[in-house]
Amino acid sequence: MSSDKLPTIPNSAEPDAERSDVGALAEVAAAAVAAHPPQRVPAHQRWLSLLEVLLCSGYPTQVLLAFILLTVGITAGDERGDIRLDFVLLLSFADAALVVGLVWAFLRLRGEEPARVLLGGRRFLREALLGLSIVPMLLAIAALLALIVERYLPWLHNVPTNPFEALLESVGSAIAFAVVAIVAGGVREEVQRAFVLHRFEQHLGGAWLGLIIFSLAFGLGHLIQGYDAALLTGLFGLLWGIVYLRRLSIVAPVVSHAVFNTVEVILHAVDLA
Repeated sequence: MSSDKLPTIPNSAEPDAERSDVGALAEVAAAAVAAHPPQRVPAHQRWLSLLEVLLCSGYPTQVLLAFILLTVGITAGDERGDIRLDFVLLLSFADAALVVGLVWAFLRLRGEEPARVLLGGRRFLREALLGLSIVPMLLAIAALLALIVERYLPWLHNVPTNPFEALLESVGSAIAFAVVAIVAGGVREEVQRAFVLHRFEQHLGGAWLGLIIFSLAFGLGHLIQGYDAALLTGLFGLLWGIVYLRRLSIVAPVVSHAVFNTVEVILHAVDLA
């Protein structure tokens, strides 16, 4: 038989080598997992995160600051029973500074960088433009919800006059209240939200669980303005939280929140003029 017709013998060395390589990699991976098993979050970390979330939720700080203002003689209402603008201004600015300071301190104490958690390294201008683009949708949702409540769910409008509308007695008071809406609403509340979602993601069951809980709390915090206002703010809190979780930056939520609040103040001031 001639040599050119001899059958070729398949080379089984290469597949065996591949199989041995895969097996070796699997053994290395198994050894790595055995050496560094997934660590459960220590209980004290969970409790510490829960405490931080509660302290930054706005309720403890506002109660404390309101007590201090009342102690020094600055009451919440005037002789007519309306909310005093100076009380709202002092409480809002002090609470914003206190909450933002607590968030910064808690992040630093855990060795985290506040800028990374709150801004995510994204371009400021692009995020700001994104926030502006959301505002028309928010205004449309607010108008639609108001129409639905008026026609089908009038019982949700249980507060005929928003108590904060009494503050808009002049151009100066409208400007002051707009500043409050930007600082206390746009900045403080979005810093709060981002921090709460961050801690939930780390130690408290996941960011989406935190978003649901904080959105409910956010809405309940506005019950003084009526059931419909609480429903709307809870829904908006959910939307702003989703934006943060998608972008990992508070810039777009802050801008859209601040601009929406400012537009609402301007609309109310025009109606009262």
